[in-house]
Amino acid sequence: MVTCILYYVRTYMSDPDFSIEVKASTVLPHEERERIITLCSESFGRDYRPFMDTFIDSTHVIGYYQGLLVSHACWITRWLQVEDNPLMKTGYIEAMVTDPFYRDRGYASEILNRLIEELDDYELAALCTSFPEFYLPLGWQIWEGPLFIRTQEGMTPTPGEPVMVYFLPNSPELDINASLSAEWREGEHW
Repeated sequence: MVTCILYYVRTYMSDPDFSIEVKASTVLPHEERERIITLCSESFGRDYRPFMDTFIDSTHVIGYYQGLLVSHACWITRWLQVEDNPLMKTGYIEAMVTDPFYRDRGYASEILNRLIEELDDYELAALCTSFPEFYLPLGWQIWEGPLFIRTQEGMTPTPGEPVMVYFLPNSPELDINASLSAEWREGEHW
């Protein structure tokens, strides 16, 4: 199955009608930000504006089919920690979405692969998802250890959807069965 998926992605990587742009939130035009929010809101079935408003200093990886925005992901910097080890600068992926009409063409995989290429000064990439089966063939791993959010009061356990990680060239050796924590943030903790 992995071979088939990799071939499928390769097949669409040369789609001349699909292009990708990387834009910092500080230079993202208002109209384009609104299109991203609409795409996310329609795909996730809820108003995505409150979440997008919390993604401060995000960088967007945007896929266009013949100039039409059809796929998107962004990353923010978060500080993940394994056990009591030093904090790791982590590219935390958010708002990974493709318009339903343009799914199953490999565009989301291209977006995610391009995003990973941009994380050259990060130690880890991570995300939380209810669809780990999409990310596993692309080299992502489910974090097997317990998950926590760090607060001023201490560590708060966070059962729920799996957190996945992607090891980057700067990643230290990590035990995915150890505990993993992230700093508290407004909205969805992970």
